[in-house]
Amino acid sequence: MKAMILAAGLGTRLRPLTDNIPKALVELNGRTLLEITIERLKSFGVTEFIVNVHHHPEKIVNFLQSKQNFGVRIEISREDDLLLDTGGGLKKASWFFLEGSSEEPFLVHNVDVVSTIDLNKMLNAHEEKQSLATLAVQHRPSSRQLLFDQNNLLIGRRINDTETLVSGAPLATRHSPLPLAFSGIHIISPHLLPLIIESGAFSIIDSYLRLAAFRERISAFRADHYYWRDLGRLEDLEQAAKDIE
Repeated sequence: MKAMILAAGLGTRLRPLTDNIPKALVELNGRTLLEITIERLKSFGVTEFIVNVHHHPEKIVNFLQSKQNFGVRIEISREDDLLLDTGGGLKKASWFFLEGSSEEPFLVHNVDVVSTIDLNKMLNAHEEKQSLATLAVQHRPSSRQLLFDQNNLLIGRRINDTETLVSGAPLATRHSPLPLAFSGIHIISPHLLPLIIESGAFSIIDSYLRLAAFRERISAFRADHYYWRDLGRLEDLEQAAKDIE
């Protein structure tokens, strides 16, 4: 199985830790976030990775070389001139998932989240529903929520108190959409990649919403009962260290 680790962000909320290193090399209990993510995905059968880089890219390359790439294939997708966000980053790296005309779903995982989400169950759900993409989501407070119908299919989003439903959402689902917070973990069918028509820097959520308007299956995997934490802030990093201990 293949995976992309999104590691190109500037990590501004983690300053001063990220003044001289990328956020992927910030440590949590003595291990870098990149190492934690790679080892976790390896435990679920991932053997080939692509990592996008931007902030202090050579430090990530040197770190991986020092670890002999953790015994797996790791490619680097450089975003030297412009941060491409999640959608642009995936589009630039799409060659990696399309080589050999593979039909196998792949993982996309933010480098700055830790969780106990069962990725095997998530993969099984993705395949059973024959979804284009499956997003790990939770019922928790967030200023940005994705909206799903009773079949756990994406139909819109809520930013603060403003809801936007896709034009293709059935009328029966418009009255009570379910707001859920995205975890930064996706399972994606390679069939989605040629359907990404956005360009430049853009969020993959924009692509998901556009495709949902055409009744493509962008599904929710409910991860409410698993541990999950975003490590984007210093206080979150400190709390995660306590949680792990």
